[in-house]
Amino acid sequence: MDWPMATATVLSNFGLNDRGRPNPGVAFRGQEEVLAIADGEIVFVFSGSDGARQVSGFPSPLGTWTAVDHGNGLLGLYARHAGTELSGTSVREGQRLASSGISGWSVDEGAFFMLYDRRERRLVNPAMVFPPLQDTVSPQIQSVRLLAEDGREIALAQGTAVSQGRYQILVSASDSLSGGRGTGLAPQRIVVSVNGIETGRLSMETLTARDGTMLANRLSPEPADRIYAPFPAIEIGEVQLSRGQAIMEVLVQDIAGNSGVAMFRLLVE
Repeated sequence: MDWPMATATVLSNFGLNDRGRPNPGVAFRGQEEVLAIADGEIVFVFSGSDGARQVSGFPSPLGTWTAVDHGNGLLGLYARHAGTELSGTSVREGQRLASSGISGWSVDEGAFFMLYDRRERRLVNPAMVFPPLQDTVSPQIQSVRLLAEDGREIALAQGTAVSQGRYQILVSASDSLSGGRGTGLAPQRIVVSVNGIETGRLSMETLTARDGTMLANRLSPEPADRIYAPFPAIEIGEVQLSRGQAIMEVLVQDIAGNSGVAMFRLLVE
C-alpha cells in the first residue's frame, strides 16, 4: 500500500488528541491528486453539492467521500476531497480517485483518509501499512503531570515533591516529520515506567468500537474519551507512589523508531 497523497503536508495523524478525542485517520493539506493506496473495488461514493450536505441539510463531517475495498477486510475511506470522476467499479494502486478539495469539516484544501479493518472491527493507523516516510526528528515531550484523586495537578520537574497516594499520569507530547511535511503530530507510542516498572502505555495503532464506545489501547483497551479527555495531554496510566524516592521515565516513540525520553526524580512525602 502507498500514501494517498504523495507529498502533501500532514495536518493531523492517527491518535492525535483532537480536543479530547482521538483522531481516527490522517488529514492532509495540499493541492494534488488523491490516489488509491492499493488495488480495490469501489463500494460507495458520496458526492453531494453545496459542501456535500446530507439530505437532512446538516453538513457531513466527511464531505465528499469514497470507500474502497482493498481486500483482506481492509476498507479505505477517502474523504473531504473534491468530487470524484471515477468510471467503473475497480481501481488500481496509484490511480487517481479525486482531486484535493474543501468539503465536510475541512480546514484547508486537501483530503482525509481512514483505514478500517472490517474483520476485527477496528480503525487502523495508516502509517503502520504505508511505506515509512523519511523521518529523523525525535518526538518532543512538552509536559508530564500527575493528577491526584482530589483533582490537583502537579507539573513534574527534577526533585518535585509529592504526597504519597495514587495519581493519573498525564503526558503532552508531539512529533514532527522531516522536511516540514508535518508538525505537531501524535507520536506512535508513549510508555511510562516508575522505578523500572512499566505503569502506563498507550499504543496509537488501532481504535476499536465496542457497544457504541470507542476504545484506545493502553495496557488494555479502555474508553478513549477517558484517555483523551485531559486535552491537550493524554492520560497514559496511573501509579501508586509510596514514601521515599521514585524515578519516573517517560519514553515517546514515533513510527520511524525515533525516541524522546524524559526522567524525573520525585520525592514522595
